[in-house]
This record gives sequence, structure tokens and C-alpha cells, in this order.
Amino acid sequence: MRRNLSPGELRARAEALAELASPCRLCPRNCGALRAEGERGFCRAGSAPWVASWGPHFGEERVLVGCGGSGTVFLSGCNLGCLFCQNYAISHLGEGEEISVADLAGILLHLQEVGCENANFVTPTHQAPQIVAALSRAVEDGFRLPVVWNCGGYESVEALRLLEGIVDIYMPDFKYGDSAVGARLSGVPDYAERAKEALREMHRQVGDLRVEGGIALRGLLVRHLVLPEGLSGTEAVLRFLRDAISPDTFVNLMAQYYPAGRAHEVPALRRRITREEFAYALGLARELGLSRAGTA
Repeated sequence: MRRNLSPGELRARAEALAELASPCRLCPRNCGALRAEGERGFCRAGSAPWVASWGPHFGEERVLVGCGGSGTVFLSGCNLGCLFCQNYAISHLGEGEEISVADLAGILLHLQEVGCENANFVTPTHQAPQIVAALSRAVEDGFRLPVVWNCGGYESVEALRLLEGIVDIYMPDFKYGDSAVGARLSGVPDYAERAKEALREMHRQVGDLRVEGGIALRGLLVRHLVLPEGLSGTEAVLRFLRDAISPDTFVNLMAQYYPAGRAHEVPALRRRITREEFAYALGLARELGLSRAGTA
């Protein structure tokens, strides 16, 4: 984690994010939930950290895993409503428990103690105030790991600006090139537009992914899950990354889609992708000159 923010500065950022959370405008839904008064919006998050699990994870991108694993903290709830969510029980059904900020800080210090390469917050957007508050406490006790913001891509630029100097590695999904598909599959009418704004802001803050000794230290890492029948709009996604972000954008094209959650409600999502569908995505990346796009 960058040392340019003191615990006091981190606390101030956490307070500013908490102001965005009540009435809530932490994400582009702008639902207005008065979370400080106990109201819960679409994501169902309150004011306390809501955590499903944590520990070293060796299934993330190789540049995050290294020798010690990525120190993942799976957060419950989500600001998206993806029908095919691969973490459906956590994001939709709300598995997990609310803990204190001090407990979350202790988790971060534990991940560092057991040798994790980073602290990887999975689905963090709706819990940004709690996360930054926990980081402020952990930093006081010697926490120094890089912070990974492993999000769905549906982010508020206003909130992201409060994370500048806190997040070392932004790892957003870029799910859809077409917002009409985002409305159908994730319940948001403006996914592509908001994701593009967010990616621009993330890249402004941290730049292209910097890797040393096989380990990511800082920068932008984009995930794109290839869906059956071209639903993810891969060409539009990759063209945007090349033209509006950087030809050196580190892109993980993912082939592991499987029908989960409520995917059966959409006929096209009832099967895995074919080898041909994934080969097409890889070929597009090569054709477009995205030299750091592939399977990671």
C-alpha cells in the first residue's frame, strides 16, 4: 500500500465515503438509502462491514497470487443483480455476517502475517466506507500490503476519487459492451456508460499494471467474462480498452462461465461457452493489438 496517506488521512476519506453512503450514492444506482439511520438499499449493506469469508486465495490471476496467495476478503451483498452471478449465495442470498471495523482491520493484519501478496477486497463498492475505516486502523498497526479493488465495474467516479492513493490495483469487471444487455442481465440500465467512466478514472489514478518479479504492484487489471452467444459484447469492450484506456491494458479474458444463480431464466445462459467462442475473443484481442490480453 502506498505510504502517502496517514491513518488520519485515511479516516478522513472513510468519513467522506460514509457521507456518500447516507443518503447513499456510493454507486451509480444513487438509491438514496439512509444507511446511517438503518435503511438498506439494493445492495442490502448497512454501516458495519459485512463479510462472507477471507483467507489466502490461489485461484486468482497469477500476478496476484505469487507464493503467498492473494489475501481475499469476500464481502456480502452487491450493487449489481447479475442473474448468472458465480458468487450468488454471497452476493444475492446474503451469506456472511456483520463484524466490527476493528475485526476487519484484524483480518487484514492476519492476511499480511500469513504471507499474502495483497489484500483483495471482492465486491467492495457498497462497503467502501467500512473498508477504508478498517484500513486506517490496520495501517496504524503496520499494515503495508497492496490493496486490490476487485469490483463489478459499476462504480461512481465521485466515490473512486476518494479512493485515490488508497487502492494500488484496480481490478474491475468490464461485463458488457452494450447497456441493454446490462439492463437485462444485471438490472442496471447504464452499465457500459458508467463502467467506461470508472475505467477512465481508475487508469488516471494508477496507470497500466506494473508487475515486478511476477507480482502485480500497482495499476489497472481488467477482467472480461466471455458469455455465450456474444452477450458480453467482447469486441466493443476490447476496442474501448485499446482506444480509450491503453493498448497496454492488462486484460484477463475469462472462459470459466457456467450457469449459476438464475442463469436458467435466459436461454442463452443455460450452457457454458464453446471453444470457438473463446478462441474468437482471444483472436479479437490479438487483432486489436492488446498485447497484454489473454488468460491470466
